[in-house]
Amino acid sequence: MPETEFAATLVVLDLVGIFAFAVAGALVAVRKNLDLFAVIVLGGVTGLGGGFIRDVLIGATPPAALADWRYLLVPVAAGLLTFVFHPTVGRLERVVTLFDAFGLALFCVTGALKAVDYGLDPLPAALMGMLTGIGGGMIRDVLSGSVPVIFEGVLYATPALAGACVAVLLDRTDLPLLVVAAAGFTTCLGWRLLALVRGWRAPLPKGPANV
Repeated sequence: MPETEFAATLVVLDLVGIFAFAVAGALVAVRKNLDLFAVIVLGGVTGLGGGFIRDVLIGATPPAALADWRYLLVPVAAGLLTFVFHPTVGRLERVVTLFDAFGLALFCVTGALKAVDYGLDPLPAALMGMLTGIGGGMIRDVLSGSVPVIFEGVLYATPALAGACVAVLLDRTDLPLLVVAAAGFTTCLGWRLLALVRGWRAPLPKGPANV
């Protein structure tokens, strides 16, 4: 795929993922009865945080969130829409959860492929993909005074890492970029949705802690 088409595809996927994550982050702020500024901030860090950290680590500076106005406009728009229509958004709990799963799947793929494009080997690139998917949510949870979801046994980071691994491994073949991205996306999304439907969780310590 030509370089310009590759870059354009990643930007589109990135923006869709940012919107999905920003809606989920903004809804957290609304449910904690925070003001409009907090809604936009939590929506913004959820949508942009993981990609921002990834770009700094791989040397893609200034980060896309600061170099392209679209990366700032999308989470602000998502935050405002959530703030205004939060009664409707709040009733669509399953839809918001689905949005979050879609955002995770998109981000782990775009993050991994961008890391590969910047010269990282498959394993570090896959880790960057996972970080892109979970980083914003971790920052959101810390700012909102909650334990990050990924530390509570929720299968979230593992599907992101799996999807990123599939993407970076298939990227080394001659398959078209969209096929590579679709395979990684489907791996992450399918695992995440199955975990939600079947109640799968990561192992937690059993018995009382020795403290």
